[in-house]
Amino acid sequence: MFKRAVSDLLIGILMGVMLTGCGSLSKDQASKEPSAKGGAEPQERSEGGDAEETEIQVFIAASLNAVMTELAEKYNEEHPEVKITYNADSSGTLLTQIQEGYECDIFFSAASKQMDQLEAAGLMEEGTRADVLNNQVVVVTLKDSGTKVTGLEDINRAESFALAGGSVPAGKYTRQALVNLGVLEEAEDVSAITAEQVSDALGGMEISEQDNVSKVLSAVAEASCEVGTVYYSDIYGYEDQLKILETVSYDLTGNVIYPAARVVNDEADAAQKAAADDFMKFILSDEAKDVFDSYYFDTDVE
Repeated sequence: MFKRAVSDLLIGILMGVMLTGCGSLSKDQASKEPSAKGGAEPQERSEGGDAEETEIQVFIAASLNAVMTELAEKYNEEHPEVKITYNADSSGTLLTQIQEGYECDIFFSAASKQMDQLEAAGLMEEGTRADVLNNQVVVVTLKDSGTKVTGLEDINRAESFALAGGSVPAGKYTRQALVNLGVLEEAEDVSAITAEQVSDALGGMEISEQDNVSKVLSAVAEASCEVGTVYYSDIYGYEDQLKILETVSYDLTGNVIYPAARVVNDEADAAQKAAADDFMKFILSDEAKDVFDSYYFDTDVE
């Protein structure tokens, strides 16, 4: 009887030890289990493990918004730890914001002028500037507008003209083309030619001046204006709505170069700077070129 009791006691102790062992987890196992709130608990990164999460600020010309959104998605497939935040507006507005101290890691302009000014102000990381794209100014209208305009030379035949402001590269290029056509008088800085001066030169026609090229596109697409000047790449997604009346030659506008560069950002830590450098490399990659080409940009830049 005593032996049986001892035997039962030993079996009970053994079973208790086994159950305790099955119910417990090692420290490593526990760290991989879902938390009580339903999500996985954060795991400590080992040395040489996952990249550190960070965020970069990328200032882009408004005409780049669609293509850069796709490029960010592609980049994040390999680098989910990098959050890319875009600020899209006219290149002139973006430059002013950078000069005023807005945090920025990469500036992607629609003209060389603003990039030259960034460099002159000492706000560009040395050796990072690259000419990425070329574009072309086009005169557009709605497909059913019935306009008599054929291009810039007879644009005064329209009742209204959507035109980007002089500080906006598309507006500057348009003004330069009108100067070269003899429609506008020569100016030391064509960017300073006002919408009123353009209107007077075109016989008093209505000029709707816009803050950036995207707003010009909307003004024409929504039939607020009969014609407008945008970039060839802006037609992407509007092929069924808009008609190109003229593709303005480089002889009239000059080259429409889109340069990009890293911006001096004293607030950025090492992870942020490394991510910005890597995203710049991605923008210049063959994979990115294929995407730019699909959005009607010219990547054959000398």
